Amino acid sequence: MSFLVFLFLLVMVLLSVAFVTLLERKVLGYIQLRKGPNKVGFMGLMQPFSDGLKLFFKEQTYLYMSNFLIYYFSPVFMLMLSFSLWLLFPYMINVFNFNLGFLFFLCCTSLGVYGILMCGWSSNSNYALLGSLRSMAQTISYEVSMSMILLCIFLFVMDFNMLSFMFYQNYMWFIFFSLPLFFCWFSSFLAEVNRSPFDFAEGESELVSGFNVEYSSGGFAFIFLSEYMNIIFMSLLTVIFFLGCDLNSIFFFLKLVFMIFVVIWVRGTLPRFRYDKLMYLTWSVFLPISLNYFIFFMGFILFMFEFL
Repeated sequence: MSFLVFLFLLVMVLLSVAFVTLLERKVLGYIQLRKGPNKVGFMGLMQPFSDGLKLFFKEQTYLYMSNFLIYYFSPVFMLMLSFSLWLLFPYMINVFNFNLGFLFFLCCTSLGVYGILMCGWSSNSNYALLGSLRSMAQTISYEVSMSMILLCIFLFVMDFNMLSFMFYQNYMWFIFFSLPLFFCWFSSFLAEVNRSPFDFAEGESELVSGFNVEYSSGGFAFIFLSEYMNIIFMSLLTVIFFLGCDLNSIFFFLKLVFMIFVVIWVRGTLPRFRYDKLMYLTWSVFLPISLNYFIFFMGFILFMFEFL
């Protein structure tokens, strides 16, 4: 039964990825004063399926000088990691009850770096290698401050289970007493999934397309699917950690859609950040803020245990 439930969840996630790509193209279109896709199907609703079919039926190119096995399997590895992250979806009916869900999330996101690195290195292309190295340095840097921010949040619930956030945010959302942490988390989330303004892995002005430059057809589609599944999952985590996590309510999913919309909005609004400023931001701004918050919350909790 749990296998069927997870299979159903994955089908729904893949469908949502299709429509998130459509939403992104429409929103970016209206931001840039144009229409976006509106021809295929009613109001362009079938456009993602048309693009998907086109991608999978295109010719797959194989590089003569590439490390073939790693080149071929890295997109699959990235997709499998994104699928396994969705095991953390907080079910009320305990299909999966992850008591150590937070640690599992950190392990999976850390492994995501290897997928990008293998894609870039095995392509045997200078552009792809440079893109993957930049992305790896960025992701590793942001994981440090991101895990510290999450530790601050987990001090409130004293539990690694995602369902705890629903019970502890009944009366007040965590965003109200950790607003600076929310903005640090949101910036780290954008950097973690390589989204604008931190999309250095795909800097088309200097790297053509970054680590995925030599991929075509199904390999490119898998990398694309993995990226968008991670965006949806990180938006879900933002809602769980900061915005109430009321799983029984339709507002949970509306807040999730709003977070995805904000990610797209940021892409349409902000220019790309400079690389050295990005590294400065994580090591000199986010990490000290999250460490200070961690010490403050820890001291506050110990004070409460001691005197109340």
